[in-house]
Amino acid sequence: MKVFVSVDMEGVSGVTDPEDVLPNGSEYQTCRRYMTGDTNAAIGGAYDAGAEAVLVNDSHWIMRNLLIHDLDRRAKVIKGFHKPLCMLQGLDDSFGAAVFVGYHSCAGTEGGVLNHTMLGKEVQNIYLNGEATGETRLNAGLAGHYGVPVVLVAGDVAVGAEAKRVLPWVETVAVKDGIDKYSAVLKHPEVAQAEIREATARALKGKAAKPYVLKPPIKIGVEWNSTTIAETCGLVPGVKRTSSRSTEYTANDWPDGMKVLLVELLLALQVSGGKGIYQ
Repeated sequence: MKVFVSVDMEGVSGVTDPEDVLPNGSEYQTCRRYMTGDTNAAIGGAYDAGAEAVLVNDSHWIMRNLLIHDLDRRAKVIKGFHKPLCMLQGLDDSFGAAVFVGYHSCAGTEGGVLNHTMLGKEVQNIYLNGEATGETRLNAGLAGHYGVPVVLVAGDVAVGAEAKRVLPWVETVAVKDGIDKYSAVLKHPEVAQAEIREATARALKGKAAKPYVLKPPIKIGVEWNSTTIAETCGLVPGVKRTSSRSTEYTANDWPDGMKVLLVELLLALQVSGGKGIYQ
């Protein structure tokens, strides 16, 4: 069994603020250690369950956050940006399961720590077939395209509830309980990491998980914070404007849809100046 681990940062143990997750932030270096620790917990759990190989994709912002020298040396890691499949770069149908670590809830989620979807400044919401959607569902759908089930989601309480609504079989680990966007009740990182390791092993040994599959056509809509961004993204062939600040793309499969979404996001960063990912 090969296991794929996608690691974001906002849902990592000990993280509550942009200062924790942006390279110039005062707590970024400390929180890189927390991120690496949560990742090692998932890697350890995968090998506890009998994994033959583990591939980790650094999936946060610049995608150069994990402390490579401190990672479990049994795993391989993908580092850097750009990546055609973004948070799931490296995943294919040879993997038996996917694990999401450090994930956060959809934009606008009450009590969701650092809640946003892909870009917190430029994006108001992303919609899947008209329904507001977070990164967990988007990435679960992409994994499902390759026949790979998501077996575990680790983050705050809010993202666990969000994951369960779409993936009722999924194991979840709550490393913190949000009070508001930038505050939470935290578990000690070592306690959280022990729970991630145990839950990962348990999830991989279970039989209930299945790929999340949504039949095409797949409509991916974006509500932007700017008419200029919508206007610019509307220049992409196949992308149509649905309002002064919204665009929509209809895809025949998940990789196609996600690649076009990534192009739109990159354009949005160019238009806005790419000054940050939080409001």
